[in-house]
Amino acid sequence: MIQLSEKVKELIAKARIVSFAQWTSSYPQAVIDIFQAADDEGRYLTDEDLQQIQSLAPTTGEFILVVKFLRDNVKEIVDEARQQVLTTFPDILNPGGGLYPPERAAACWRDFWHFLRCITYGIAGHHTEYTSSTGLEYMKQLYQELQVPLDAMIVGLKGIKIASLKRCEPSQQELLDAYFDHLVNKMSSFQN
Repeated sequence: MIQLSEKVKELIAKARIVSFAQWTSSYPQAVIDIFQAADDEGRYLTDEDLQQIQSLAPTTGEFILVVKFLRDNVKEIVDEARQQVLTTFPDILNPGGGLYPPERAAACWRDFWHFLRCITYGIAGHHTEYTSSTGLEYMKQLYQELQVPLDAMIVGLKGIKIASLKRCEPSQQELLDAYFDHLVNKMSSFQN
């Protein structure tokens, strides 16, 4: 079991990459509260959440089924993204690799699960700008502290996008592109 330093524990607590602050002009507080509660609990939006959001903000209806579908297929999507990372970086799980020991790899795959969760919030709320610059800065510091292999993380994020979009209707893929690209671009900036 890997022991986390106090600094790492502090960064984990602050690395909240989603922000609904800019959504106040688009939605009533009750809608934002639903999103915030899900994020606070680190979970995907439930059917009940999505139903409430749609009843309080009818314009969100367009992608509700997509959000449910991505949530319900998260395991397969993350598995495909993981496979892309392992194909691109075949030694990453071996001693000396960026995701060794196995606890590091497990944390990475958990991050993939959370990345898709954050993306689905953006999709459900029709906001491509769903991240917090402050939270992302803490995430960058956390990844630096833990020496996370950023190149592999970006491959994984792109894998999440590919695996997700191929499950969507062709007419929706172009509309959904920006939600994935937003997080890919933000995380890619960690490499600078």
